[in-house]
Amino acid sequence: MDNALSAPAAAAPVVLTPVDAGPPNFVQRLNGLPLRSKLTMGAGLLALAGAVLAITLWSSQGDYRPLFSGLADKDGGAVIGQLSAMNVPYKHEAGGTILVPAGQVYELRMKLAAQGLPKGGNGNAVGFELMDKSSIGQTQFAERLNFQRGLEGELARTIAAMSDVADARVHLAIPQQNGFFREQQKPSASVFLTLRGGRALDRNQIAGIVHLVSNAVPELSTKAVSVLDQTGALISQAGADAATGLDSQQLQYKQQVEAGFNKRIFELLEPVVGRDNLRATVTADVDFSQTEATAEEYRPNQGANTQAAVRSNQTSESTNANATPPTGVPGAATNQPPVPATAPINGASAPLQPTQGGAGTNSSRREQVTNYELDKTVRVTRGAVGNVKRLNAAIVVNHRTVTDSKGKTTQQPVPAEEIERLTDLVKEAMGFNAERGDSVKVVSAPFVGDKTEPGDLPIWKQPWLLDLARSAIVPLAFVAIALIAVFGMIRPAIKAAAPLPPEEKPETVDEIVDDTELLPTANGMPKLEAPLHNEKLDRARALARENPVAVANIVRDWMAGQTA
Repeated sequence: MDNALSAPAAAAPVVLTPVDAGPPNFVQRLNGLPLRSKLTMGAGLLALAGAVLAITLWSSQGDYRPLFSGLADKDGGAVIGQLSAMNVPYKHEAGGTILVPAGQVYELRMKLAAQGLPKGGNGNAVGFELMDKSSIGQTQFAERLNFQRGLEGELARTIAAMSDVADARVHLAIPQQNGFFREQQKPSASVFLTLRGGRALDRNQIAGIVHLVSNAVPELSTKAVSVLDQTGALISQAGADAATGLDSQQLQYKQQVEAGFNKRIFELLEPVVGRDNLRATVTADVDFSQTEATAEEYRPNQGANTQAAVRSNQTSESTNANATPPTGVPGAATNQPPVPATAPINGASAPLQPTQGGAGTNSSRREQVTNYELDKTVRVTRGAVGNVKRLNAAIVVNHRTVTDSKGKTTQQPVPAEEIERLTDLVKEAMGFNAERGDSVKVVSAPFVGDKTEPGDLPIWKQPWLLDLARSAIVPLAFVAIALIAVFGMIRPAIKAAAPLPPEEKPETVDEIVDDTELLPTANGMPKLEAPLHNEKLDRARALARENPVAVANIVRDWMAGQTA
């Protein structure tokens, strides 16, 4: 028995790597791995491939730009359907906005415009093309109705062409003209506008729409045209405020006047009382009424040193004479004609000469009219629009902070003398006029609230950094998945399959047997080998894993020597 057990030790040394058996390749080493390591490595490869594919797709999306904004649901559906038919990637956001790749925006707009997309709010509005299709039996009422529909459609199309108008509808009320009515009813019109988001029409644009509609319909007055927006507010009256009676531009002018006076007061008093220690409000009463006065003045030019200018002179004289019949002794002296009466030319009061005859009746009348030139002065006065009728200013100055010798701070009101000086400064700055009723009130009162200025936001709360983080979170997540798959799943499996360095390999079994530490023997029998953490035992196990063929040959030789 002893000889049999000691035979392997005396046998010739066996080489680890036979000449006919080469070292295992990487595939063989992978096949020799445990099933759990193989599954971990496969899952890591799949995760890495998915992360790479996701990063590639994310980077290939590119920059998306708006193709159309503010589309209605019907138009948006038509555009999306056409983009799907054209195999164009798109994104749909709230508010009727459709996004497409930036490089295809203009090309897609032209292609969709060639197909009549988007149709817009007036895409189904009909114009005068209704008149192209007239039937033979069409009545006069139907013809008049088609003409009115066509006119409404044309006006709606024209109004919707404005940049601030998304949709428009026009309703015309054109009464039928009849010669039997003594008083004909006048036409009227109503315009409903759908404005684009955040847009508004000014007075000139509204007046242009009103005049456009009124001039398109005969005998339609501008006062009979009503314009409404999508909220139902009447804007054709220039947006007059029901409380103040002012339109939008007048209110804007009033606010600008008040803001100008406020700015003057702040620029003047802030250096005196300090920043955030002043509150001011100015109310301006602005007169927007338009007045016009015409005056005519006449002044006679009959002064002592002024020669009268005669405009016209008219003189009329009339004389009536009744001759008496001849009396007395007939003869030559009796038959003489009477001498005509004489009168002074300059209107003197000389008596008229009676006619000869003595007993006849004579009457004379003289009228003279003289017109002189008079001075005439015509004055036309037009009052300016937007005159300031009255100004009211209210100013509050914060109490001052006073620190005593002990370091205690208290709030004290501003002295009355300084309040008077501040009041005088404000009056000079705003052009105070007591005759028109201006008033200025400056008071001192403590301000309630924290006057400390808010500090700057930390960098991790900056908006630009938050936007950058939101945009980078997806690619960073993909990169993290790829790193976990590589270093946590694939790398350990590859490391386990890698061969050991050559210097760590034992060369022969004799070296392993000679270096193996055995426990003390009893009766010549070998005992168990050293503990499992023995370095030589680990090397023997590594040899069995790396070169199983050589180990099998060694065991076979042992068995053959034992049987012998």
